[in-house]
Amino acid sequence: METKLFVGNLSYDTTDESLRTLLSQAGAVSTVELIKDRDTGRSKGFAFIQMGSQADVENAIRMFDGYTLDNRQIKVNLAKPREERPRGGGGWYNDRPYNSGGGNKGSQRRSNRRY
Repeated sequence: METKLFVGNLSYDTTDESLRTLLSQAGAVSTVELIKDRDTGRSKGFAFIQMGSQADVENAIRMFDGYTLDNRQIKVNLAKPREERPRGGGGWYNDRPYNSGGGNKGSQRRSNRRY
């Protein structure tokens, strides 16, 4: 059974500790992972919470989905597995491979064309 929650629509002022304190009212909180921007260190407005049991997860959803925390109405639901996304800048367009990476190859090719 899944015991991980997604908590969204958080205020940028919400802390790990305030989330732990709130959700511990629903049951045992194992971990709190407030997601932050790697460059600025500022909260991205969502978190993942690992609860102690399935019953604790259900209690947390029932008690806190729609709850107002730091003047924001938060969303609390089951965390979904992360979807695989392609890496890199390549792909297909009109049945032809392309690379959306930087560089100036395109401009070099265009400048060498004869008109």
